[in-house]
Amino acid sequence: MLFEAIILGIVQGLTEFLPISSSAHLRIVGEFLPAATDPGATFTAITQIGTELAVLVYFFKKIVRIIGRWFRSLTGAVPRNDPDARMGWIVIIGTIPIGVLGFLFQDVIRDTFRNLWLVAIVLIVFGLILGAADALGRRTRNEEDLTYKHGLALGFAQALALIPGVSRSGATTTMGLALGYTRPVAAEVAFLLAVPAVFGSGFYELYHAIKEPGSAVFTMVETAVATAIAFGVGLAVIAFLMQYLKRGSFLPFVIYRVVLGIALIVLLSMGVLQAY
Repeated sequence: MLFEAIILGIVQGLTEFLPISSSAHLRIVGEFLPAATDPGATFTAITQIGTELAVLVYFFKKIVRIIGRWFRSLTGAVPRNDPDARMGWIVIIGTIPIGVLGFLFQDVIRDTFRNLWLVAIVLIVFGLILGAADALGRRTRNEEDLTYKHGLALGFAQALALIPGVSRSGATTTMGLALGYTRPVAAEVAFLLAVPAVFGSGFYELYHAIKEPGSAVFTMVETAVATAIAFGVGLAVIAFLMQYLKRGSFLPFVIYRVVLGIALIVLLSMGVLQAY
């Protein structure tokens, strides 16, 4: 199973930050590997720790500055309307929806939401929504324009990523574009907003995997290898995407999502793949 874990680690790193849904790709690719099985929500959440570590490395200086100025704003040493301090609050506020909904619906997330028919439909629908937001969004707002209301809206958008096929970065970026933010800002906020949610989910699943090792598809060693690979690949993808968005649009990702969704529907209809 180590070979499968390595492949899935690469897939996780390649797809986590692109608006094409890493959880959907892990679910689909898993069916075509020798074991022909769903890697599971536990493996998915733990490997996301690797890609989120990539976020910490890439945005290290910015994250340290945000945390420092947020703490200083609590004592009045930094104004509460300071952009970095406000970003700290926005990350906190935006994490609440996915934290609450993820906890309340964890059984549904582990089972019902992993239906490939649902994944296929979601890939197409949210791909088209992303395309509309990218084409129609004003793209005039920058980071200093972020408000707490927008932070909450971005948080609810991120919570949609509990459904495989939506894409955490894609949903949050789509909301950012709809609210009028530029592509790079929408993507960067999506990455920062995901940090506490992904680490919370990942370490929660890691705890349960250690507590009940027989319940996971992959061993801890295999999962660790996949997580390390996801970190390296994810770091390269972040660097690529942040440069690409300075001049490119999300249209290629929209087309990819729609084509993948249609292909998945065809494979399910022909019986090549099973929904569960």
